[in-house]
Amino acid sequence: MLSPYLTLPLAYLLGSIPTALWAGRWLFGLPDIREHGSGNAGATNTFRVLGKQAGSLVMAVDVLKGFVAASLPKWLANDTIADNQLLYWQLGCGALAVLGHIYPVFAGFRGGKGVATVLGMMLAIAPAAVGVCLLVFMAMLLAFRYVSLASMTAGLAFAFLQLLPPFRPANSVLVGVGFVLAGLLIYTHRANIGRLRSGTESRVPLFGRQ
Repeated sequence: MLSPYLTLPLAYLLGSIPTALWAGRWLFGLPDIREHGSGNAGATNTFRVLGKQAGSLVMAVDVLKGFVAASLPKWLANDTIADNQLLYWQLGCGALAVLGHIYPVFAGFRGGKGVATVLGMMLAIAPAAVGVCLLVFMAMLLAFRYVSLASMTAGLAFAFLQLLPPFRPANSVLVGVGFVLAGLLIYTHRANIGRLRSGTESRVPLFGRQ
């Protein structure tokens, strides 16, 4: 078993993998996706610039980054972490993976907004609430075709779901984390909010609709 302190830099490095940038460059021949669309190296901009196939691939890998990072303490250092401390190590590793996604060391510290990586992180920690939030995300995406709006709505749903008895966590710290993450999602999407209000936000194509 590793020292739990070693899982922290591993989580950051894992989050720093610039999925959108590398997939765009190596699989789709686009030198730098950050020079197109919204300028972000994330799943939403990949959907916008390269389409559903590329966007789905990037989203899946970015979710996996968060899931694996938040699971590192349990997988690699469980025997050296007290049971009542495991959640804090998982949150720390997940947060560092999100930080790595937003500021990736492998891509000049210019990454994405971290939505998919946050999703993966919380899927490892609170899978039941995240499952409901995925349904909320899909419903909003199908209804309006704005990934940004669907992401923010799902983030708010996660925060408020944890106030309900079926999803209330044993450790109340998670409730606070949920609201912090919702606030972070709204903050990182402030430009999208402006475009939504002005009617200039790009929709993602679904079922052949633009």
